[in-house]
Amino acid sequence: MGVTARRNGAHSAPAVLPADRREPPGTGQDQAAEPYATTAEWCGLHPDDLPDGLLVADHTGRVVCFNAAAARITALRPQDVLGLPVEQALPLEDLEGRRWWALTDPYGGLAIRAGQPERNLLLPGGREVLVAARYVRERPTGPVRRLVVTLRGTDARRRTERSHAELIATVAHELRSPLTSVKGFTATLLAKWERFTDDQKKLMLETVDADANRVTRLIAELLDISRIDSGRLEVRRQPVDLAAAVQRHVDAHVAAGQRPDRFSVRVGQPLPALWADPDKIDQVLGNLLENAVRHGEGTVIIEVGPSYAAGDRRSTGTAVTVSDEGPGIPEESMSRVFTRFWRGSKRGGTGLGLYIVKGIVEAHGGTIAVGRAAGGGAEFRFILPVGAPAFMA
Repeated sequence: MGVTARRNGAHSAPAVLPADRREPPGTGQDQAAEPYATTAEWCGLHPDDLPDGLLVADHTGRVVCFNAAAARITALRPQDVLGLPVEQALPLEDLEGRRWWALTDPYGGLAIRAGQPERNLLLPGGREVLVAARYVRERPTGPVRRLVVTLRGTDARRRTERSHAELIATVAHELRSPLTSVKGFTATLLAKWERFTDDQKKLMLETVDADANRVTRLIAELLDISRIDSGRLEVRRQPVDLAAAVQRHVDAHVAAGQRPDRFSVRVGQPLPALWADPDKIDQVLGNLLENAVRHGEGTVIIEVGPSYAAGDRRSTGTAVTVSDEGPGIPEESMSRVFTRFWRGSKRGGTGLGLYIVKGIVEAHGGTIAVGRAAGGGAEFRFILPVGAPAFMA
């Protein structure tokens, strides 16, 4: 490899074999490794600095580099691996029990092959590892002069797969109830229309309409999650009167049956001009107020005011705080509030709302945090930065 051993001596054995144990000077291998060595030393790069596991074998198939990440992923010690033939140092098998090195044959296989794509393989004892290989040749169809293997653990992929499975299960569960209701009421109306009074028909159609709205909201949430995860959430900025937006949501809750004195709106002045996506800000406010009403108790306090950076008298953004006087969120749960499927109680919901709220706020360049309110309940505070669209700059 031509990369020196770690300078601080963190390992009892070097992660890279000394040059005198690799190849005699003046060989083609040393000449091929020379540019890499120069680049690595110029960048100050060491194999242990890499986030993924790295194994490098020379032209004879013996391991000359085995970094700390590879040792952590495979539970093998570098001193036990260095100098061994690669198939002995890392005896990998595929999921059908076949020996991977015999199947791929990096040194004796097709001369046009450049490497192997990442795949899930097994180490002795059943430990799973994601493995990819690169065959370094002096010329396109020449012999392999260096075999570079990257290793990654499967924990992150398993978490992703588990999250996707939970999302599918949640969606299936949330869709089943309203769709069953819609199907039941529409089938009943079609089969026995003449038997029902106008009031009965109206009640059934209102139920169908409410369940259809519930399905529409769930689909919208799924689309938002997809856009947030892929970084494609669009923000169409317009001037937004945040105080007026808060009051609209409060009025809607009062119209839906909540007591007017359940809410306390406090607006600090002067509010800086806010350019944001009004629909998405409505979505954030609606979610936070609904959570406070549904899961909290007592008065729901909404505070809107300018936000200031430390030591700066000029407003840097607009801050909104929504708090209640309920039992609050347990300290051990606060780190999970903005993750998928977190539910503060067993009072329904998909557990996706706060995940979407965080994604929307961050797409605006803002921040959001959760804490404990002065009255003991939950307190959510988000800050949207001051700033006009680029075309107005």
